[in-house]
Amino acid sequence: MAVALVLAGAELSAASGAAAAGRRRRSRRAATPPPLVWHVESLVGDVVTTNKGDEAINPASVVKVATSMWAIDRLGPDFRFETRFFARGAIDAKTRTLRGDLVVNGSGDPDFQAENAFLVAEALNRIGVRQIRGDLIVNRKFWMGWENGSQGTIADPVQRGLAMATRLRQALDPRRWNHAMRRAWRDFAVQRGLPLNRPFRVAFVGGVGADGEATAGQLLLVHRSEPLATALRRFNCYSNNDIERVGAVIGRPEELAEVVATRCAAPANRVQLETTSGLGTNRLSPRTIVRMMREFRETVERAGLAVETLLPVGGCDPGTVTGFFPQLASGANVGAVVGKTGTLTNTDGGVSVLAGFVSTGEGEFVFCVAAPRAKGRVRVSRWAEERWVLSFIDGHGGPRPRACGPPLQGPDEGASIILMAGQ
Repeated sequence: MAVALVLAGAELSAASGAAAAGRRRRSRRAATPPPLVWHVESLVGDVVTTNKGDEAINPASVVKVATSMWAIDRLGPDFRFETRFFARGAIDAKTRTLRGDLVVNGSGDPDFQAENAFLVAEALNRIGVRQIRGDLIVNRKFWMGWENGSQGTIADPVQRGLAMATRLRQALDPRRWNHAMRRAWRDFAVQRGLPLNRPFRVAFVGGVGADGEATAGQLLLVHRSEPLATALRRFNCYSNNDIERVGAVIGRPEELAEVVATRCAAPANRVQLETTSGLGTNRLSPRTIVRMMREFRETVERAGLAVETLLPVGGCDPGTVTGFFPQLASGANVGAVVGKTGTLTNTDGGVSVLAGFVSTGEGEFVFCVAAPRAKGRVRVSRWAEERWVLSFIDGHGGPRPRACGPPLQGPDEGASIILMAGQ
């Protein structure tokens, strides 16, 4: 996101503003990008071109492709996470009050947002609960909102649980909403044709708690998440580090490293993964990244999907590919590149990576291009990577775009609520 700096009391004319923008552009392009490394293969594995293709680099968020492959392989694209809501106490039908606690037993849903809480509030209202006299208590596998992966995750599990419970209580009660939640409700209501001034509401008299795997009480409802493939696509389009939550359900980063090494026929000591999001110190070579991309493609195709249903397509989808590489997302190039970006501004001296599939008049190729040691030069590195891809496309018959994937869905659009018998 661009940040504008405004000097108080100063006004700049349109001409001076344009001149300043021009100077900034010239300054960025005048900076020397670090040397690029790359590796390109055909879909069947023939090497097309390589430059330091076996050099170990930090793949940054390209690791998310490995995590997505692992998740589709282990859980399946249609897997849904369930979050169960229990009443620990009796419901007074006359006053529409739960005289006790609301207990939430999550199963690791990585994409439970305010919109999902609105679905829960509507369901609770429907079964006659508008007020809860007790506390809102969550277990340690309930997560809500964003944390930015391991960078923002609270280390203490109880404190993290209390933070998640506080977010859910806030989302269930409009009187506690902040600006972001009011905006989320407005969009939610418009999309579903609901009155803007009549949000669903569950008020809490008590506080919040986090007590492990507590499930005591009467099961009221189950929230079923969107399909896993839908969530993974959103994580990959926006390069969201909370994809680590998906990894946490499956296993440890070291296990993912073993999977990548085995499936990509890479020496185990050349595959190092500290996280499942790409944060931190990770190591893959461009050649291994290309093999991983091909393995990812085979995995999703076995599951009956296409790569564009899980990875962003330049010019079709919002997020980092379209935002960071605008020339690959415009004109005749729209749809020619589907892939994943990776950026670290400081770790390992900074790095910028773009990897994926490029469709040309001579066929489709699997590629990885990266700028290691890009600290302080990330933007000019992306520009250099973009020029490299454009040159490759031009040298192989020009772009031959693929179709865009389906529209990106919100976290609530594929979710559902199951009410228990008797509710």
